[in-house]
Amino acid sequence: MSLQNLLKTLKTVKRSHRPNFSPTPKPYREITQIISKPLKPSSASKPLSATTTTFLSNLNPTTLLHVLTDPELKSSKCLRFFNFLLHNQSLLSFRPDLQAHLTLICRLLRERRFSDAEKTMKSDLVCQNPRYPFSVIASTVVNCCNDPKVIAKFFNSMLKVYSDCKLFDLVSQDFDYMKNNGIEIDERTCTVHLLALKSCDLLQLVLDFFYQMVESGIEVSVYSLTVVVDGLCWSGEVKRGRELVEEMIGRGIKPNIVTFNVMVNACAKRWNFEELDLVLLLMKKERVAFNDHTYKVLIDGFTSSGKVDAANKLVLEMHDKGLKVDTHLYNLIIDRYCRLGSMDGAMSMFGEMTDRSVFPNTDTYCALISGLCKAGEMGLAMAYVNMMQGKGMEPENVMFSMLIDGFCNKGMVAEAFEVQVLMEKKGFATDLTVCDKIVSGLCKLNRFEEAKRLLNVMVKRGATPEIASFTMPFDI
Repeated sequence: MSLQNLLKTLKTVKRSHRPNFSPTPKPYREITQIISKPLKPSSASKPLSATTTTFLSNLNPTTLLHVLTDPELKSSKCLRFFNFLLHNQSLLSFRPDLQAHLTLICRLLRERRFSDAEKTMKSDLVCQNPRYPFSVIASTVVNCCNDPKVIAKFFNSMLKVYSDCKLFDLVSQDFDYMKNNGIEIDERTCTVHLLALKSCDLLQLVLDFFYQMVESGIEVSVYSLTVVVDGLCWSGEVKRGRELVEEMIGRGIKPNIVTFNVMVNACAKRWNFEELDLVLLLMKKERVAFNDHTYKVLIDGFTSSGKVDAANKLVLEMHDKGLKVDTHLYNLIIDRYCRLGSMDGAMSMFGEMTDRSVFPNTDTYCALISGLCKAGEMGLAMAYVNMMQGKGMEPENVMFSMLIDGFCNKGMVAEAFEVQVLMEKKGFATDLTVCDKIVSGLCKLNRFEEAKRLLNVMVKRGATPEIASFTMPFDI
């Protein structure tokens, strides 16, 4: 017999000895019909077919697990089918158990459908009151999956879900379980938990969990350290934050500029300059250079506390380092010089600003003009008003009021009245107390007609004749 005839004979024998059975049909048609409908079918919807109803009534836990793990059925369809079963349990002869839930969740995680997996955990396993104790979940999930990477993702996802639901005791149980069983802990998930604790103002729990992270041996990032330092500084524990940073440096966790800026900002806002010096010294020791944000928070803190010369030096330092100095920073310093009555310093800073091609805005001129008006330098104040108008910026209500008040205080009532008239033409209402000063001054200058017109304006705005009449020698 030839080789070809031998092979042909063997194939015929193999076919004749095959067992005579038909494979178990896949329930795709029935499942497809189910998941194509809403989770809670309305009375107007088409009822399920008899085949599908029979399929559901004959469904059991073992069959359900086969469906959920069938590689030929997409995980998205498995999820929709499972959700349908949970919402229509009257159609079943059993209640899907924990193993079914975990089997589906592990499959979603294996296929990197992390959002769906976490939503399923939250709705089916946690809810408002945890349906299953953590110990039961932990002992069951290992029977549903033997992939170490999926198991690790499962417990890290559970930690995040517990944290989102503010079940912080369960977070600790989950973390301890992973640590004790050699399951890889995701540092980023732990950081999310630190943020959740911080948002609830649970500062001691933040510190406790952070130290758990450090002691567990996972590689703690500077971001996690910064979250904890920010929580301490926000609560006023700036010194404690700095000491934590120093401790972590000894453990190999290096702070970055963001970490330092958190501490610098806390010190500057609280005018805690003694602690600020220690933070800046630590920055220098760790060779972490200032960035533009560091300068901004320092300048803000120095100007608000009256340390204007120190703020001025920082601006010059920014220029030397090629950092951008915006108008707002100059305004802070100019405004503080003006409030302190140091108009020479304010105008010098204004000159520095224009020399550096940093353009002043309305706030810049408002600060300068306010300071000059208080100092009685009305000629210079009007010069800056003209300069401002020459650049296309017009005075507003507040600035007009400052000018009028300044002129009145200098006894320059005629000039105050001219500004008041201009102010009214531009649609701004003069403050009644300021008007009263002008009326009184006009009367002293025997300019009664002008005083009378202004008094009429005051009356229309609500001032009673009794209030203002003492300034006038005639009836309104």
